[in-house]
Formats: sequence, structure tokens, C-alpha cells
Amino acid sequence: MEKKTCYITTPIYYASGEVHIGNSYSTIACDALARYKRLAGFDTVYLTGMDEHGQKIEEAAKKAGLEPQAFVDNIADKTASLWQELNISNDGFIRTSYDYHVEAVQKLFEQLLAQDDIYLGEYEGNYCVACESFFTKTQLGPDETCPDCGAKTRIVKEESYFLRLKKYEKKLLDYIEEHPDFIMPVARRNEVVSFIKQGLEDLCVSRTSYKWGIQIPSNPKHVIYVWIDALANYITYLGYNSNNDANFKKYWLEGDQVIHVVGKDILRFHAIYWPIMLMALGLPIKFRLYAHGWIMMSGGKMSKSKGNVVYPLTVKERYGLDPLRFYLCKEMPTTEDGLFTYERFIEQYNVYLANDLGNLVSRSIAMVNKYFGGTLEKCASTNLNKDANEQLEKIISENTKKYLDYMESFQLQNGINAIFEIVGFANKYIDLTTPWALAKDEALKNELNDCLYHLLETLRMVTIMLQPFMPDTTNTIFEELGVTDKSFASLTFGKNCKYTVIEKAIVLFKRLDLAEEYKKYGISE
Repeated sequence: MEKKTCYITTPIYYASGEVHIGNSYSTIACDALARYKRLAGFDTVYLTGMDEHGQKIEEAAKKAGLEPQAFVDNIADKTASLWQELNISNDGFIRTSYDYHVEAVQKLFEQLLAQDDIYLGEYEGNYCVACESFFTKTQLGPDETCPDCGAKTRIVKEESYFLRLKKYEKKLLDYIEEHPDFIMPVARRNEVVSFIKQGLEDLCVSRTSYKWGIQIPSNPKHVIYVWIDALANYITYLGYNSNNDANFKKYWLEGDQVIHVVGKDILRFHAIYWPIMLMALGLPIKFRLYAHGWIMMSGGKMSKSKGNVVYPLTVKERYGLDPLRFYLCKEMPTTEDGLFTYERFIEQYNVYLANDLGNLVSRSIAMVNKYFGGTLEKCASTNLNKDANEQLEKIISENTKKYLDYMESFQLQNGINAIFEIVGFANKYIDLTTPWALAKDEALKNELNDCLYHLLETLRMVTIMLQPFMPDTTNTIFEELGVTDKSFASLTFGKNCKYTVIEKAIVLFKRLDLAEEYKKYGISE
């Protein structure tokens, strides 16, 4: 049977500097989702990339003494390298300076112009270079500052092309009403609906005040503004407007799932401008949109000017990659802002990874080696362990179902919490069944076997579910357990009948001392 398809995208990142943990969250979260979908049997394509045009890039390149293309080439190389360092399993990496993207966007623009969904006019208003957005007087902050980033805006007056948003206002509202899961979480959906109901103004989609962008073929003094250019990446990567559009047909037109994950700061562009572009092009709105919050520091939003920026490779070098991936997915609710502090990171590392998971693995493997020489086979359950076994199996069954439901709805935090409900009870199960006491009586050998088998089966299922979040750690645990079937198809208790474990368990996570970490790295967060 042909697999269902799933196309997952991050926002494409602005090529303006080094990527910090806040920027990395979308990519790591999407990676966890993509790994989950592959394990769940989907034909999955995962795309990330770079947004490389605009006035901000042109000015930054000039300041660096480089041509814009050389400037973005350098940043793109560093970003692609970072994703490799973070074990990101993306299938594609698009750059808006790629020729195929430029050509497809030019065709798209000319089509909308020809059918009068884009028209030529004049724009005058307040413009934020940092956000590449125009704002009305009522939207501005104090002293005509940008309502999003707080920077001083500029008064801009120039000939511009406009996309007819007003024309599609009712159609978009109707679509959102008819598709309640189009924008998630619900609070973000309500924000979008409220914004649309205030009335949409036609959108400026070209600029003449800078040169670094995609030229409009029929009027080359204009470059296509960032939002048409950047948003189109989701379909140009698949081959839209090209001679090879098989993937566009497979993953978009005929695809089963398309998932866009973005930060809340670019919600409006993806929830309003992008679907209207698709409507105007006569293309289906295939995607569900998940808009997550920001990663905050104790002093507020992460910012270079505040000196509170944390870089992912710094955390990786100190504590390992999987603990970072785990923390971001566990501590970052997909519905609101999350907090990163080293104190919280170390606390979560110790409680969940070193204590709960690490101890469960090491204790279980040690007992199988001590009492059964490293080899354990499935045996008939006994009355002695009956109550504890039933409790454990019930908790595994309930939380496995919760995990699958949460992952399908991009609730990564809840997915991890469901896994650790199982881990937590498995540690309690050891205390309930007291295998060390059973081992003292040869007549209870079968009961001991049954007890340890339950522990290894629990570990196997937990490890299968943890794969999207902690790929390196789970591979290590599979090797320690001697398990080769890592698929979701084997996510049933009792599926594995025989274990041959490693002779001595590896210490997966060494406990950290907060005071020592502060002393060692001089960290204060």
C-alpha cells in the first residue's frame, strides 16, 4: 500500500546573523515531528532554509564590505552546518537566491499581475527595516516605533505594486470558519480572525528603494517584496512553476498532510498573506499552521543587546545534544512562551535524564546481568507480580495512546510528559516488586524473570517513543538492550520475546551540580 505523505516546513530564517536557541527551536521541533512521522509510516519531506533578500541584507552586506550574494552564502553555509551539528534530518534546504526559486517567483508575480490580483500604485507610510514591514499610524508604538521590535520606523514614499487582500477577506474568513484546525493553537486563530475583521488593506509587494531582491520582469526597477518571495518557498521547493513539478503534485496538490510551523511573530503573514496568495493563484490551501511562542530568558526575550543570548552549540558542547533537544521540546509549550535558564535546564537534566531514565536503564541492565547472565526470555506472568504488572501495563497502554495523539497534534511537550509518566512508574515498579528480594529464593526465579522482562519491555517501548527527541541516546539504549526493531509497528507490550543485554550499562547522563556548573562556566542564568 502506498504511504501517506507529510510535508513539514520551518519558516525560512533571515540571513542576518548567528542562529541562537530561540531561532533553533522551530527547527528542532520540526525535526522531532518529521522523525515521528517517518516512524509512523509517512512518506515525509522536511524543509528548512534561508530568506536571503531585502534591504536589511543589502545594508548588512555593505557594512561587512561584501556583495549581498557573498554575504548570504557565508551565512547559509554556517546555518546548514549548524543544522548538521544539531542532528537535523531535513530533506531540503532552500535559499531564496537559488535560480529555480527566483524564476518560479517571477512567473508567480507576473501571473497575479496579469489577472489583476496585483496592481501598481503608490505607497506612503512608516516602514521598519528590521521587520521589513509597513505599519499604519494606529499600529505604531510611541515616537513612531515598530510595534513588533521597538525600532524607529522610517517614512517611505515610493511607487509600489499591491496584492489585493481586501478582495479575498471574506473568502479567507469563511475558510478559517470552515476549517477550525487550520490555525493552532486556538488563541492564535482568534488573533487572526480578530485582525481580519478589523478590515484588510491591500499589501505592498514591491520596493524600488533597494536592489537586492528578485526583479519584476515586466518592470525591472522594482524588486519583489520579501513576503511574496519568502512565502512562495514552500511550493517552489517542490517544483511549482518549473518543468519538474512531480513533487509539487505529490506532496501539495495530492498530498495528505502539509504542516507549517512558525513563531508567533510571523503568524499574520502565514495565516493571512500566504493563504490569500494561494487563493489568488487558484491553488489549494493544504496546510495546517502551528504558531509557537518565543523562548524567553529570565530577563525577558532573548536579545543580543541585552547580552542574554544562548547559542545551541554552547549548550551541546557542555551537556550534549540530546539533552538540549529534550529540554527545548519538553519545556517549550507549543501554545505559549517557554523559558530557558541554566538552572532550569540542569534541574530537568538531573530529574528526568540522569535520575529517571538513566537510572532505569542502568538498574534494569545490571539486574538482568546479575541474575540471568545477560539473557532474558519472555515467560508466563505470575500471581505474585499480578497487581504491579497490571498497573504497569495499564500505564504503558494509556500513555502510549496519549503520546500518539499528542504527537499527531504537535503537542511535543505533552508527548514527552506521557513517555515520562511510564518511566516514572517503571522506577516505582522496581520498588513494588523488589527483584533483589525475589532473587534470594530460587523458587521465585520465574517471578524474577517476569519482573525483569516487564522492565525491559517498558524500556523498549519508551525508547521507541523517545526516538524523535533523542535519536543518539535511543540508539545507544537499543544497542544496550540488543533490540533491532525500532519501528512503531512494534509498539505493543510483549512484542519482543528475548533480550541479550550489554554486559555493563553505559552511564547515559551524569548528574550535574548546579554550583559547580556556575563556577565552571560563569553562567548566571
